[in-house]
Amino acid sequence: MFWKNHDPFSSKSRQYMSAIFYHDETQQKLALETKAALEKERNRAVATKVLPAEQFYDAEEYHQKYIIKHHPALMNHLDIDPDDITDSHVCTRLNGYVAGYGNLQEFEKEWPLLGLTAKLAEYVIKEARKGVRGSCGQ
Repeated sequence: MFWKNHDPFSSKSRQYMSAIFYHDETQQKLALETKAALEKERNRAVATKVLPAEQFYDAEEYHQKYIIKHHPALMNHLDIDPDDITDSHVCTRLNGYVAGYGNLQEFEKEWPLLGLTAKLAEYVIKEARKGVRGSCGQ
């Protein structure tokens, strides 16, 4: 799932880099194996770093759920206190879909569970298709 939902080949600054942080040798081994398999499959070097998990810091508030914040209709419908956006599972899921990540077939199953109306689900689908990723996986 990790490799399919972002561009692991794009090299970014440290602040925005793609990384897998592992907690034990099993996680490290799995990350390195799947990274090597992707490189072999695509015949291309993966920029994603595999690093030990150390101290973790939340991103600054203005980075939290950045995409969904630019969709006031969704934010108003969700009626989530801005202080709670970082911990909101619903905001996390919708932020990804609106950005063009995920699978629209899965979204079709999930949107009622997220508390959306049919009209808002249509809006998310429309935005997902033109999302920053290019288009949400069909």
